[in-house]
Amino acid sequence: MYLHAGNHKNIKIADIVGIFDTDSATVSKITKQYLSESEKRGETEIISFEIPKSFILTSENQKNKVYFSQLSAQTLRARIDEPLK
Repeated sequence: MYLHAGNHKNIKIADIVGIFDTDSATVSKITKQYLSESEKRGETEIISFEIPKSFILTSENQKNKVYFSQLSAQTLRARIDEPLK
């Protein structure tokens, strides 16, 4: 199954390590440092042109990637939990 993370971007749910609120998670110095290092390594992708409200950490084949989404962490989590239609 896949998570629609916004702007036509789908992420395989099995690869998701965590979904984080940008405002609360980036208060931590360690998180800021991790995101900065990820960007330097080319492991980040901004899904939309709007200000990101959340970021999704994934790991596929031992490669980490961070996706920044305009959708809230709560909305993304709800999309994972919603039943198939």
